[in-house]
Amino acid sequence: MRRTLLSCALLLAAGHATASTAWVSNEKDNSLSLIDMQTLQVTDTLPVGQRPRGLLLSHDNKLLYICASDSDRVQVMDVATRKIIKELPSGKDPEQFALHPNNRWLYVSNEDDALVTVIDTETSKVLSQINVGVEPEGMAVSPDGKWAVNTSETTNMLHWIDTSTQTLTDSTLVDQRPRFVEFSADGSQLWASAEIGGTVTILDVASRKVLKTLNFQIKGVHPDKVQPVGVKLSADGKYGFVALGPANHVAVIDARTFEILDYLLVGRRVWQMAFTPDQKQLLATNGVSGDVSVIDVDSLKVTKSVKVGRYPWGVVVTP
Repeated sequence: MRRTLLSCALLLAAGHATASTAWVSNEKDNSLSLIDMQTLQVTDTLPVGQRPRGLLLSHDNKLLYICASDSDRVQVMDVATRKIIKELPSGKDPEQFALHPNNRWLYVSNEDDALVTVIDTETSKVLSQINVGVEPEGMAVSPDGKWAVNTSETTNMLHWIDTSTQTLTDSTLVDQRPRFVEFSADGSQLWASAEIGGTVTILDVASRKVLKTLNFQIKGVHPDKVQPVGVKLSADGKYGFVALGPANHVAVIDARTFEILDYLLVGRRVWQMAFTPDQKQLLATNGVSGDVSVIDVDSLKVTKSVKVGRYPWGVVVTP
């Protein structure tokens, strides 16, 4: 019996040691909340720059990049020590960013200046500043590293940047106020949310042609409140998830047929989302209600709400 109890204790200890951690940016508190994904409890709160929004992990999960929008800086935190180790010259009002597969070039949207700033994260030098549309926000880099795509909220366009030359080569008109872009895991598709248009446009990357425009209708929710922002696509190509802002729901889409399968009720003003490393859970940040909804991906059910700081915006999960 003692051996059995000891074995169970060791297993529990090992499980706890390897539990993943969610990092959530609290826009109004200038802080990050850390959630232990085994206990689903906040274990730490870390002070960061002013109005933190976008969060991004280096590809080796050793560094956390933080868009401190009102500090006009991208902060770099060492994940192991949980300390800010440097700040990058991001340009004014950084909101979202994307990291090239080389784990070095960081593409940052500067909303106030209608620019995308490209930073070498190793040297902390600006490689380029690229003129784009008015109020750039969303940012994504293709899995093969060939394209960086930016959304401009006022121009209502996607801007295609050739990463080999760091130049703008094409623009695609989409619906009003595009906020977020996400490449599929194989790089063949690009999903772009339009907050005021109330749609998600799915494009074929090779041809830039529209494959589908998704419209969302939720029973009992006024259409004006359906404002798509964050998008996450499962690595297996099965699901697409769309955060619908003040509609307080996350839409579930069959990523193969583009059929809307369900709407999951979450907290108030859902912003962004992130998968756990095993993609068994999806976290959604709810700005107005100040919490994070935990979605079980297999059952497509919301299983937990975790209270964090004021106006949670971005989220990433480390192993």
